[in-house]
Amino acid sequence: MSDSKREPMLDMFIFETLNQLEHLEQSLISSEKSSNLDASINEIFRIMHTIKGSAAMMLFDNIASLAHAAEDLFHYLREHPGIGIDHPALTDLVLECVDFIKNEVAFIDSEEESGSNPQSLIEKTSDYLAALKGRQSEEQAPPATSPESEKALFYISSSERGPQPEGGPRYEAVIHFSESCQMENVRAFLIVHNLKEIAGNIKFYPDDIADSDASIELIRSEGFYISFNSPHSQEYLDSFFQRSACVDHFQLSPAPPESEIDRGSPRGCRPERPGPAAATIPPAPERFDSPSPSIHQSMINVSVSKLDRLMDLVAELVIVQAMVTQNPELEGLNLDNFYKEARQLKKITNDLQDTAMALRMVSLANTFQKMNRLVRDMSHKIQKKVKLELVGADTEVDKNVIEQISDPLMHLVRNSLDHGLETPEERLTAGKSPEGHLSIEAKNFGGDVWIEVKDDGRGLDKYKILARAQEHGLTDKSEAELSEKEIFSFIFLPGFSTRDGVTQFSGRGVGMDVVIRNIQAIGGSVLIDSIPGQGTTISLKIPLTLAIIDGMTIQVGRNRYTIPINSIREAFQITEDELVCDPDGHEMIFIRGKCHPLLRLYQLYHVHPAARNINDGIVLQLEHNGETICLLADSLLGEQQVVIKPLPNYIKLQNSNIKGISGCTLLGDGSISLILDVSSLLKL
Repeated sequence: MSDSKREPMLDMFIFETLNQLEHLEQSLISSEKSSNLDASINEIFRIMHTIKGSAAMMLFDNIASLAHAAEDLFHYLREHPGIGIDHPALTDLVLECVDFIKNEVAFIDSEEESGSNPQSLIEKTSDYLAALKGRQSEEQAPPATSPESEKALFYISSSERGPQPEGGPRYEAVIHFSESCQMENVRAFLIVHNLKEIAGNIKFYPDDIADSDASIELIRSEGFYISFNSPHSQEYLDSFFQRSACVDHFQLSPAPPESEIDRGSPRGCRPERPGPAAATIPPAPERFDSPSPSIHQSMINVSVSKLDRLMDLVAELVIVQAMVTQNPELEGLNLDNFYKEARQLKKITNDLQDTAMALRMVSLANTFQKMNRLVRDMSHKIQKKVKLELVGADTEVDKNVIEQISDPLMHLVRNSLDHGLETPEERLTAGKSPEGHLSIEAKNFGGDVWIEVKDDGRGLDKYKILARAQEHGLTDKSEAELSEKEIFSFIFLPGFSTRDGVTQFSGRGVGMDVVIRNIQAIGGSVLIDSIPGQGTTISLKIPLTLAIIDGMTIQVGRNRYTIPINSIREAFQITEDELVCDPDGHEMIFIRGKCHPLLRLYQLYHVHPAARNINDGIVLQLEHNGETICLLADSLLGEQQVVIKPLPNYIKLQNSNIKGISGCTLLGDGSISLILDVSSLLKL
């Protein structure tokens, strides 16, 4: 986790490097699938160049040197588009570099020493490049650089350019960064760092950009001034500045002659000097504005801790708003204007809450895209052909939910690849295509998100699962006593595995228990549907957010309980003659031809109810995971939005066997309501 007290520059480096690596992985895998590097080679080269520059600036030499080697490789590939390459081998090599850099960034983030040495990977990359050059020299002489390709050359590493260019005309530029840009001094430093590869005799103002916070305000108010000599054309230099990160607009022009200003000394660097040199930098001629139109960024990076704090404040506002409008002291008073304004306050509070929640909503795209790498690597190792399809990746959920489902999704994909999908030979024997199909689909449904992991493999063998469960003492029931869903659910138990031997990916009985544990921890559920010989679908039902829910508050005696609205099917009253008992003496309610278990909350929590007689109470039918249960309560108090709070530690310590409670909330009158966990109630 990022420490809020450490340097913001370090946090930005970690964030941007990891984002760049994610994009790099997807570009590599896409180019490997299409066996065509042309569409993504510029993007890959740019990412490696950026990582090299920012790592060098931060003095992370391990990352910078490895990124430099990869950059050299892709520079050569870009300059020789016709050369034949082994796409899987190239992808394996670069992904190995990506993994090394990710590992280094993880050590940087945790503020630990890695002790890793990239030298072997650098040599491996250099050997690969040498082999390409050797093959190219045998086939044809290296092509000369055409004038049309000059625009792309400013990314070439300095090691291949030779010494920094000192000749050529002198230019000066005034650069203005976008309003949403942060740490403008760092951005300015990166421009200077990258400019050294195509220019010499560089001077800039303010000249203390790496050390002084005051330089940030100066750059924001007056812009960043830089002058340099370069043999490249002005059009080429325009392209350089246009591609620089966070640049909103700039002015580039030939520097005035030495008679007007000291050669190599930027204007404004010597404010004590009288005359034109001390004046404000005049605007460049109008013609330099056209190639670099103003581009305003509509996205900014915000610390998650700030969003968490905002959500906490909104949650407290929801509670206080309910406490004000439902204050018992207002009962019996004629307050028409107050209630009119209270309704407006509630509307604004709800809008603010929706906006705060929307800020925390994150697309599943990054989580889904990570599965491309997992499927690619694993299918190669277990020698299976797999086509991965991603559907609904733009579906959004709360960021905290995203963090909880990443591991379960990874384990489900691994399980499908290892257990579900057959080998190409087995699939051909079964009359299937040799290439297996695996799909991950996300969709919104009510207040929940459903994620389905589906394969067209061999399906689950319920007889083998039941036999293994009986062998491990997990059940003593026969097949006739268990439903298919109950048998399938055994695969989520810790230590359970149907594989006879241990492999690199399975056989130890770990993984699937992580799925059920993580999903249930966020109030979700897991469903399994499988047809032998046709495949398996595992569905994850997860809430959109963990902070605020719509709930129905009920009363039992003096206690109040809140039930998530999306778990309630209906509420009704019944009479004693509608009650039946099963052979074990458990009460059941017969509703529309089906029996549903009845749970009297006052018996479960040992409270004194107002309605012991079922005729005097209200029954709520709840549903979870396709199963139902009926609860008897004294009365319904109404629906309202509630803020979910964890149970206090002292309650957990004194009541180690709390049943059916997932948290608590504060109601408008200041009383506390316990939030019922429907999935737990079904197991009682």
